[in-house]
Amino acid sequence: MRTARTAATLMAVVALAAGCSSSGGKTSEDKADGSTGGKSAGTPRLKIAMVTHSGEGDTFWDIVQSGAEQAAAKDNVQFLYSNDKEAKGQAELVQSAIDKKVDGIVVTLAKPEAMKAVLAKAKDAGIPVVTINSGGEFSQAFGALTHIGQDESVAGEAVGRELDERGRKKALCVIHEQGNVSLEQRCAGVRKTFKGTVENLNVDGTDAPSSQSSIEAKLQAAKDIDAVVALGAPVAAVAVKAKQDAGSEAEVDTFDLNAAVVKSLKAKDVGFAVDQQPYLQGYLAVDELWLYRTNANVIGGGKPVLTGPAIVTEKDVPKLEKYTARGTR
Repeated sequence: MRTARTAATLMAVVALAAGCSSSGGKTSEDKADGSTGGKSAGTPRLKIAMVTHSGEGDTFWDIVQSGAEQAAAKDNVQFLYSNDKEAKGQAELVQSAIDKKVDGIVVTLAKPEAMKAVLAKAKDAGIPVVTINSGGEFSQAFGALTHIGQDESVAGEAVGRELDERGRKKALCVIHEQGNVSLEQRCAGVRKTFKGTVENLNVDGTDAPSSQSSIEAKLQAAKDIDAVVALGAPVAAVAVKAKQDAGSEAEVDTFDLNAAVVKSLKAKDVGFAVDQQPYLQGYLAVDELWLYRTNANVIGGGKPVLTGPAIVTEKDVPKLEKYTARGTR
């Protein structure tokens, strides 16, 4: 696995999180299935809400939740998850969490301006906030303790360089949620470093048949497209089908990792994937709020804590299969 960018703080954070677990040592090592084992932390019961912009059928968020639930079990935390792909709905869910007087909020900033006012209300209510996954550049300004995720522009640039190394000349960058700043940053990053040409295509990621038809039509109309860059694992599966039906020779590559993507890498239906470690995003976000509430800690000194990107190819399949199968990678 070739890491495009690393964060030194992340290693310290993981070590700290492990040290805070009451089930450390051999007991934890023996739990190869990812379960906590032992007892939860002996700290007061906390209630933490996570509110994301996830749409229907996006398995990425299942992995984020898995990490958050693991940390919550360890930290004696009641974990509340909710999501809405519409910015207004997401903001309303954050307000609902504030009304429930939760002890902390984890939130994504895919459409940051829609979240600004409600996060100000959280701050006024004395509820600490951690942002994850998207909109990291807005995190500090909106009063969050820290942001946990990858730099989307840097991730896109890593993809552009990888496409160059693979000799690609024309890429189709498929945006599955129009207006999502992080997805736009990914495509812009690809365009910045890729020596070939990049064309964006907007599709509805929650409507797989429609998305497949749009990608297929584009590949049939532009035979010179030799790379399709999906910005999420579910879209990658759709793109593979669209490529096959279109009779295209384009290579499908993708952001994000799950069990289906690893199988596609193994079968060489997908050339490479960009892993931003969603499990770690969920885990560290809950752990950070627990640490802040119980010990006034702020990981990364308030600076973004990077969980990616890393380029994953078929060579990495053997060491990833068991983790993706259990839903932690």
